[in-house]
Amino acid sequence: MSDTPQGTTPEITIYSTAICPYCVAAKNFLKSRGQAWTEVRIDLDPAEREKMIAKAKRTSVPQIFVGDVHVGGYDDMIALHRAGKLEPLLAGGAA
Repeated sequence: MSDTPQGTTPEITIYSTAICPYCVAAKNFLKSRGQAWTEVRIDLDPAEREKMIAKAKRTSVPQIFVGDVHVGGYDDMIALHRAGKLEPLLAGGAA
């Protein structure tokens, strides 16, 4: 169960670095879908990198979260999209 109130969409968070082509691809994909996100640059803030690793259990970027749901990286997000499960998640439903 999510703590997102009914009728609101969950916040998208992308952990990224400056020189990450998959981060750019993920942001371009989300932009093409009319989505907004919060970007957390782990190359500028080592404490945020540690938080990302603790949450995602991964060290690579991007790491994408929709609300409290860990989507994974760019390939994971695209696979979820192709399976028809990303849009319901973005709309506040379950994956």
